Amino acid sequence: MEDIKITIIDRQGEKHEVDAPTDMNMNIMEVVRSYELAPEGTIGICGGMAMCASCQCYVVSNHELPEMSYDEDLMLSEAFNVKENSRLSCQIFVKEELNGLEIELAPEV
Repeated sequence: MEDIKITIIDRQGEKHEVDAPTDMNMNIMEVVRSYELAPEGTIGICGGMAMCASCQCYVVSNHELPEMSYDEDLMLSEAFNVKENSRLSCQIFVKEELNGLEIELAPEV
């Protein structure tokens, strides 16, 4: 398996094209943290359990994503700055079919 390319727009509006491994069961939140694209302590506060919405992102590209879980939907229903294309990046796992994915980090609350 190979790495895929993901474009992440940080909270300052800067685009970053990064490599994400498909063989490590990582999620997008972990990719953002590994590239330090958000200040430490501002993303993934709950550790990726879909319990805080600090990793909320907007899916910019037209990729087919797995259906939202009940917990993710519930968390987004209580979050700020939610849009129609909002997802929790901790719930989006890096897979080959997501090559070219583009997301934008939601503003920090």
